[in-house]
Amino acid sequence: MLPGFDEVLAAARNGSGPAFEILYRDLVRPVAAYLRTRGARDVEDLTNEVFLQVFTGLRRFRGSEPQFRSWVFTIAHRRAVDDWRRRARESVVEPVAEVDGSPVGSAEDVALTGMGVEQVLAVLGRLTDEQRDVLTLRVVADLTVEQVAEVLGKNTGAVKALQRRGLAAVRRVISREGVPL
Repeated sequence: MLPGFDEVLAAARNGSGPAFEILYRDLVRPVAAYLRTRGARDVEDLTNEVFLQVFTGLRRFRGSEPQFRSWVFTIAHRRAVDDWRRRARESVVEPVAEVDGSPVGSAEDVALTGMGVEQVLAVLGRLTDEQRDVLTLRVVADLTVEQVAEVLGKNTGAVKALQRRGLAAVRRVISREGVPL
């Protein structure tokens, strides 16, 4: 949680550059990490697009800090989908080179951060797109099940099921292939 979020948000809405920078710094790494796990071609550019849209829409946003995080990751998800569609039209798919960002301290985080970048990408590559989205939004973005449901346009039951199946798949891959933790 960001200390003084309401005041920072109000100042950013009124055009305060330092206040917007506080919001940006709080979320830039998790947003970039989420976009990277989605296979974004140019993570930095796409992250900038997300925050440009956040900046231009900030005056219209109303809500709490958790709602703000959901809103930002909804924008990130939409930009990732747009990027994927753009690449599909171009018929060019580039491999994801690295995972950056510091996920939150959950059991999933401990498992993933104990692995090398290549191992994390290999494990995430075994998941369905939906499972990967749910796990990265839960772990990297630290969103609640309800927030993930909102971002992905699914109900909470579907998100919980995707999370369970995704974690089960991660456990199977790790135990079957002996990925060191």
